[in-house]
Amino acid sequence: MTTTLHAHAVLLDMDGTLVDSTAVVERLWLEWAEPHGLDRDTVLDVVHGRQGHQSMSILLPERDHAVNLVENAEMLARESVEVDGVVEVPGAAELLRSLQSVPHAIVTSANVALMTARMTAAGLRIPELHITAERVSRSKPDPEGFVLAASALGFDAADCVVFEDSEAGIQAGLAAGMTVIGVGPLAPAHGPTHHVDDLTRIALAPTDDGVEIQIS
Repeated sequence: MTTTLHAHAVLLDMDGTLVDSTAVVERLWLEWAEPHGLDRDTVLDVVHGRQGHQSMSILLPERDHAVNLVENAEMLARESVEVDGVVEVPGAAELLRSLQSVPHAIVTSANVALMTARMTAAGLRIPELHITAERVSRSKPDPEGFVLAASALGFDAADCVVFEDSEAGIQAGLAAGMTVIGVGPLAPAHGPTHHVDDLTRIALAPTDDGVEIQIS
C-alpha cells in the first residue's frame, strides 16, 4: 500500500537518516565511555541524535558541564576526521536530487565541520540551509532546530515533513508539530507518524507549492 503526503518543505536529519555513520559513532563513544565504567547498552541508547555534551550530561549527571563541553569538542574533532566506513543510507542521494527545487534543510546535532565531513564522505549534496549545533541553544529532543528550519524556509511547522531515525530526533519533530517519517529498522519503536526501512521506499514529486511524498 502506498501512502501519499503533501508538504511545503522537507527537513532532514543527517546521521542514520542520510548517512550511515553508526560504526564510527559507536566505536568512538564506547571508547569514551570505557574509563567511566558505563554500560554499553546505556551509552548507545543515549548518544544517537543528541549533541555530545548533552549525552555526556545524561550519562555523567554529577560531572561539571564545562568538562563535557571540552570533551565534546575533542569528540567532534575526532569524528570529523575519522570517516572511514561512512556511507549513504540507501536512497539518500536520489532523495536529495529530487529535493533540489523544493524548500528543504538539514537539521543535525553535528556541527558544520562534522556535517561537511560525513556528507562529503558519503558523496551527498549538502543543502543550502543547514541547522547545525552552532545555531541552536537546545539539542534534540527539543524541537528548536526544526522550528528554526521551518521559520528560515518561511513555513509553519505543520507544513513540514521531517525525516528522522533516532528517538531524540523523532520526539523533536513531533514536538514541533510536524509529520515525521521514521527511517530505519529501529525507528518504529519511537512512534513516528510513518516509517520506511530506508529511503528507497520514498518517491518525491515537486508540486507548485511544495512536494508530494509517496511512501511505499
